[in-house]
Amino acid sequence: MDGDQQLDYLSPLPRRRDIGIGCIGAGFIMADCHLEAYRRAGFNPVAIAARSKASAEAVRDRYGIARAYGDYRQLLSDPSVQVVDIAVPPDAQPAIIAEIAQRPGRIRGILAQKPLAGSYREALKVVDLCREAGLLLVVNQNMRYDHAVRACKTLLQRGALGTPILATIDMRAIPHWMPWQERQGWLTLRIMSIHHLDAFRYWFGDPTRIYASVTSDPRTAQKFIHEDGICLSILEYASGLRCASTDDVWAGPAREGAEADLSVGFRIEGTAGLAIGTIGWPAYPERRPSTLDYTTTAGGWQRPRWSEAWFPDAFVGPMAELLRDLEGTEPARTTGADNLLTMALVDAAYRSARLHRAVAVEEIVNESGEE
Repeated sequence: MDGDQQLDYLSPLPRRRDIGIGCIGAGFIMADCHLEAYRRAGFNPVAIAARSKASAEAVRDRYGIARAYGDYRQLLSDPSVQVVDIAVPPDAQPAIIAEIAQRPGRIRGILAQKPLAGSYREALKVVDLCREAGLLLVVNQNMRYDHAVRACKTLLQRGALGTPILATIDMRAIPHWMPWQERQGWLTLRIMSIHHLDAFRYWFGDPTRIYASVTSDPRTAQKFIHEDGICLSILEYASGLRCASTDDVWAGPAREGAEADLSVGFRIEGTAGLAIGTIGWPAYPERRPSTLDYTTTAGGWQRPRWSEAWFPDAFVGPMAELLRDLEGTEPARTTGADNLLTMALVDAAYRSARLHRAVAVEEIVNESGEE
């Protein structure tokens, strides 16, 4: 890239990469995304734990990690572990974080998965525990680190697009749902839509309210009951900006015999420019980098391209942010405290869908107890 195409699309790396990382979980996200990204970045995973020690050992051998455990508590007692990377289902994650918070100060930071917990209120308890224990908590909202999403943030920060007027994210993709989702009682809003709602927050800040409408996904409904399969959301900002997310996990009968037409795209329209992006993850395991095209009132289309892809390359970003904070280079931004507002926005979407009205984010934040 050169000239106007120089965009901040790569996550900055820490100076120190020898901090011992203990990994809890040995499933796809850890084995194929986190650890692959860490290997490429030169980070230092020193131990891994999973409910099945055999699974932990398989991932240990794959990445040359020193130790494998069949109980995460053994990993937390490992003296080489200074940072804990958690990749477990959301109903199991708060208890692990609480266990870490109860231990003395050798462990300095935690990278947790999104959703941080099953609700805003549960997430607030987790954040409070970490704050009281002096633990740095970062949440793996990894779409923020997709290269097209980061590059578009640069355009917005520079004012290249002028005042944002309308932004949309359109997802037509079939996720690989995990077995543990059946016991959660929810589906798309906390697993997929949360990416898009957080991306809007990353780009534009916090909206005033959200209106959401949901219906079940016919394919997944054959496996378990849920309400939030296909989800439509509208975000209203005090500035007049409007954002809309279409989260279509049905995407047509592509698994039932029809041809597939799967994609994720975004579009941001401003008073001085237009940005159009694609997100490459629906093609996984094919390596397909995301793209960004933009034009301004200065004229002409710019089409920067890069070789990095969201899966797995963007997964270096959250851990790099945590490590940079710990070494004193730059404060982390995707902290647990920041993520509470994403969690509140998701809870507001559930309430909106249930009550068929717009819901202000402050309705969720200002409540004294659970719904």
